[in-house]
Amino acid sequence: MIVDLTNETSSSIYHLMTQTLIPRPVAWVLSEHEQGHLNLAPFSYFTAVSSEPPLLMFSVGNKISGEGKDTKVNIANNPYFVVHIAPENLAESVTESSRSLPATESELEHLALDTETFEGFPLPRIAGCPIAFGCKLHALQDVPGAPQTMVFGEIQRVFIDDRVGNIEKQKKSDGSTSSRLVVDALAVQPIARLGADQYATLGRILNISRPK
Repeated sequence: MIVDLTNETSSSIYHLMTQTLIPRPVAWVLSEHEQGHLNLAPFSYFTAVSSEPPLLMFSVGNKISGEGKDTKVNIANNPYFVVHIAPENLAESVTESSRSLPATESELEHLALDTETFEGFPLPRIAGCPIAFGCKLHALQDVPGAPQTMVFGEIQRVFIDDRVGNIEKQKKSDGSTSSRLVVDALAVQPIARLGADQYATLGRILNISRPK
């Protein structure tokens, strides 16, 4: 099957991309409204960008009215936000947080989600998420010709639940030792977006060494 995208509508292209670019990690983004309440929304156009500086990126579309979605507007006004890696047991809440609500209403209140203090960061994090990135806006970049904006965040703090990550000592070839973070991906139980209403969870993990 060959699909010529030049003759497809934006809706059909969206469905094609979301069913073929799989799986996609989900950024569950908490931001602060100018009135002080917290908004929460999921984004699956999401990836790491660089490690120096430590940047991640997610893409935000506009509302049907053409206005920027709440997450983008909030981050433009307040540069701090938190990106969560949500576990399988919160998948329904992740989906429900995509519901269109007035910017003045908080998804956290609708979903009765609890937050916890994010030590050393000005915003809290969602309780129950094993990984959270405390970010500060690095850049907002509109995508030419598309109603999308790329949000680049510089990671300032990372929360990793002790149940999924620990520091291990590793012995080097010269006899010395070093410390390295090891995260148990299966313990994280991350969800990934597929097409339509589908999510994926981690199955078999392959260990394949890189060429030396």
